Amino acid sequence: MHINSDINVLGSLPDWNLIKVFLSEDMVSIKEKGGIHTYTAIKTDKSVKRFEKAIKATLIQNIKPELESIIRQAIKSNTTSAETLLLLFWNASVNNELLFHLNDKVFFPAFYSGRVSIKNDEVVACIKDLKQSEADLKKWSEITITTTASKYLTLLKKFGLMEGSVNKSIVHPYLNDAMFILYVYWIAAISDKPNLVTSNWLSYSFSEKQAFLDRLLQKKFSKYFNVVYTGDKLSIEPLIPYESIYEYIS
Repeated sequence: MHINSDINVLGSLPDWNLIKVFLSEDMVSIKEKGGIHTYTAIKTDKSVKRFEKAIKATLIQNIKPELESIIRQAIKSNTTSAETLLLLFWNASVNNELLFHLNDKVFFPAFYSGRVSIKNDEVVACIKDLKQSEADLKKWSEITITTTASKYLTLLKKFGLMEGSVNKSIVHPYLNDAMFILYVYWIAAISDKPNLVTSNWLSYSFSEKQAFLDRLLQKKFSKYFNVVYTGDKLSIEPLIPYESIYEYIS
């Protein structure tokens, strides 16, 4: 597992409109236009570079060019809409292994068990447990672990998945039809297993497996993808090119 500090950096990002700025520019071109202060209140170039690196590596890029195309179109359209924030959550979970691990061990178990909130101590315990086996975490101090746990919950809030200040509560989003279609295209591209019934990404539908399957098989979605489901095996064939699907359903 490769572990970095992007959860801390992005949890501290004060202005998410900076994501759109770094979609097509870097520090050099921005400084040529008068400096980063044109866009944000971040004071130092060193801080801006940290945000730029985390934004590009965790929020924008994707190992699948077809999925990065969707992310870029969503950011250009509206960086801070609820739909774009969910896309960014999915994308960040692909790019950041620690985020994916915490989602898998802390957030989704709480989400699907119907719990109201997640305590910072739970995230701390998860990171400490992971520290026993991951070399990248061996050097993390107690304060670094505690800070990362807090920033993780803050980042979930920025993605629209938690709300509140001190005692944050879990938000249960419902994917509208457009977002459901994007999610289906997403899981079809990102899963490394041909049988999607066993995909680790099913949790990211924010619905129980059977509810997801029932919705997937609705006739109204048949023009967007072909589905083959045999009870224990599931495959999906998108029918519209990935570079067109975002604009097609928007």
